[in-house]
Amino acid sequence: MFVRRVVAAIFVAVCLFSVSGCKYDDLLPANAPLPSDLAAAIKAQGMGVHSPILVRLYKEDSDLEIWKQKTDGTFGLLKTYKICAWSGKLGPKTKEGDRQAPEGFYTVTPGQLNPNSNYHLAINIGYPNQYDRVNGGTGSSLMIHGSCNSSGCYAMDDAQVQEIYALARDAFEGGQRAFQIQAYPFRMTPKNMARHRNSEHYAFWQMLKKGSDYFETTHLQPNVGVCQKHYIFDQTAETVASLTPTGPCPSVQAPPQVAAKSASDAAEEQKIAESLSPSEFAETSTFTYKTGQPITPEAYAQEQHRRQGFDRLGNRVGGEKSSSFLASFF
Repeated sequence: MFVRRVVAAIFVAVCLFSVSGCKYDDLLPANAPLPSDLAAAIKAQGMGVHSPILVRLYKEDSDLEIWKQKTDGTFGLLKTYKICAWSGKLGPKTKEGDRQAPEGFYTVTPGQLNPNSNYHLAINIGYPNQYDRVNGGTGSSLMIHGSCNSSGCYAMDDAQVQEIYALARDAFEGGQRAFQIQAYPFRMTPKNMARHRNSEHYAFWQMLKKGSDYFETTHLQPNVGVCQKHYIFDQTAETVASLTPTGPCPSVQAPPQVAAKSASDAAEEQKIAESLSPSEFAETSTFTYKTGQPITPEAYAQEQHRRQGFDRLGNRVGGEKSSSFLASFF
């Protein structure tokens, strides 16, 4: 242990005083560079390290996808991370303390990156957005963060959140003013929509699917607005900017290829739904949590969707240390 600490001290000293001008701040997690293999993957896919990003989240699959803009302006899938923990059940967050992870379309600006989080690093999702607020949604500080422990957030392990944070940081340094997060209950396939059509949230998910269809067809970020208390997609940025959450919606006409996908998916969904037996439809969760009440271990176990290998405090089972920058020296 003594030798390892000496090695760490020498490493820091060399960085501090080397001709390269490395500073102590450069060693902090928020300033750590992208891993070399990830930087190589970015280059190999015709992307730039500082090109814009877009995030897609899927609760049922526990997946977080990072998409990055290519030289032709479209977004390509860079990497998929397994979410370490999310809490609640499928469906949107509606009120402070309900322990639900948000679903919807959110915007992240540089000020929403938190290098001083209690959970290694954090990115504020931006809940509540216009849609949430106009529909009575309340809550705050909903994050993508480290620790693998969630109370309404999307928790990643420390190594994952460090990469995700670095990708966001580099995109902002490259000039991106804000990036979009698309948070879904599941991948919006005809089969999944058919399986979940008995849910109380089905109409909400049909609305989210319109934005998903646009992105999956065009690989371009949809312009997202709110009018008549609903999301609206595919409009110009100028049209979206002029909308008010309770005001009238403009006439919506999706691009032909997007409309074709939506129509095809709807027909396939209906066909699948008609073929499913009652037991094949997704079960509606009966989990309930009384806002403001201390959560019992039993209730916690029901609402916490955690990747194997981590305990309820976010520690790795078996005593493994965090894989954050410099952890290997101590």
